[in-house]
Amino acid sequence: MRTEFSIAQLADPDLAEANSILRNCVHCGFCTATCPTYVLLGDELDSPRGRIYLIKDMLEKGKAATGDVVKHVDRCLTCLSCMTTCPSGVHYQHLVDQARVHIEKTYRRPLFDRLIRSVLAAVLPYPRRFRLAMVAGWAARPLGRVMPGRLGAMLSLMPASLPSPSPTERMQVFPAIGRRKGRVALLAGCAQRVLSPSINEATVRLLQRHGREVVIPNAAGCCGALVHHMGRDGDSHDQAKANIAAWKAEIDGDGLDAIIINASGCGTTVKDYGFMLRNDPNVKDSAAKISAMTWDISEYMADIGMDMPVRVSDVTVAYHAACSLQHGQKITAPPKALLKQAGFSVVEPKEAHLCCGSAGTYNILQPAIAGRLRDRKIDNLTATQPQVIATGNIGCMTQLAGGTDIPVVHTVELLDWATGGPAPAKLSDRA
Repeated sequence: MRTEFSIAQLADPDLAEANSILRNCVHCGFCTATCPTYVLLGDELDSPRGRIYLIKDMLEKGKAATGDVVKHVDRCLTCLSCMTTCPSGVHYQHLVDQARVHIEKTYRRPLFDRLIRSVLAAVLPYPRRFRLAMVAGWAARPLGRVMPGRLGAMLSLMPASLPSPSPTERMQVFPAIGRRKGRVALLAGCAQRVLSPSINEATVRLLQRHGREVVIPNAAGCCGALVHHMGRDGDSHDQAKANIAAWKAEIDGDGLDAIIINASGCGTTVKDYGFMLRNDPNVKDSAAKISAMTWDISEYMADIGMDMPVRVSDVTVAYHAACSLQHGQKITAPPKALLKQAGFSVVEPKEAHLCCGSAGTYNILQPAIAGRLRDRKIDNLTATQPQVIATGNIGCMTQLAGGTDIPVVHTVELLDWATGGPAPAKLSDRA
C-alpha cells in the first residue's frame, strides 16, 4: 500500500511504525473471509482491509477521528484472525491499537459511552472493586433480560453465584511437590480471580505436581489489556510497568524461570509488553525480557512435558480455541494435544477460527454483534455433542456459558483433574 506520511510525521516512532505496517498491505482481501464482523455484516468497512483504509486516511492526514471511523473501529473485536490469514505479514494488531489511542485523544464520545467506558476501566482491572460491583450486579441480575443495550448485556453476564475469594489471591509462594525443577511466577489476574478462582488454584496444583515452585508476586495486577484496547495507553502502560517491576523483583531475588499466564487475553498483551514500551528508555529492556519469559499455561506444560494421567476419562471435550491464543499467540496444537494425552476425547467445532464475541469488554460495548457471534459459536460447539466445553480464556468461558447448559471449563482444570486434582466444580456432579 502506498503511503504519504511527511518526513516530519515519520519522525514520530508510532507513525513510522504505522507507515511500515500499512506498506505491507497489498489489498488482497484474504482477511475478509476470516473476519467475524465482515462475515456477519458484509460491510467492507467492517473488514480489516476496510478499517486499514480508514485508519490510514486518519493517521496520514492527522485528522481527528470521525464518528464513522469510530463506529467501524469500535466494531473490531481485535480477534486477530486477519493476522493469521494475511499472506503479507500485516501487523494489524499494532495498527488498530494505535488507531484506538488516536480516537481516544481526538474524539469526544457521547456521554453514556464515556460513562460506561470509564466505569469499566475503573472497576474491572481491580479485583476488590470488581467483587463489590459483582455483588451489586448479582442482585439486579434478573433485570438483565428486560433492560436494553449495554446495561442489559452487563447484567446478563453476571454469574448465578459468586465464588468465595481464593487463597491464590494473596502474595505467597507455593512449594514444588517433590524435587524442585523450576520456579515460576503466576499472574493472578483481575476479573478471572473474582469470576473463577478455581482456574488459578488448578494451575498452581498442576505446576506444583510437576516440580515447579509457584510464586504470586506482590503488586502484580491487571495486565493492562482492558484499558489498552480502549485506547487508554497511559493507564495500560502504568499497569504494565507495575507488573514488570513486580516480576523483575522476583527475578533479581530468588529468580524466575518463566512467567505463567492462564488467561490467553492477558498472555497476548504481556507478550507484547516489549513492543508497547519500546519507546520508554527506563523500562524497554525489562519489558522485552518479561515478554520473552511469558508462557501460556498450555504452552508451558507442553514444553516441560505433562505426567501421564492418574485417572482415565471417557469425557468428550469440545475445544474452543480462544482468539487470543490461536491468533494472538499462535498456540493451536498444545491445548488439544494435552487434553488428548490426559485421556479426554477431543472434538473441534466448525468455524473454529471465528470469535465467540467475548473479546474483553466487546460483549458489553457491542452486545448485538457479540450475541450473534456467541449463538453461532454455540451452534457449532453443540453440533459436536460434547459433554463439556474447554477453553483457555475466562472471557470466552463467561461468554459461552451465557448461551448453553453444557459446562464450560478452563483447559487447565481438566488437566489438573486428570493428573490428580479434584474434578472441576461444574463437573463434580457428573464426574
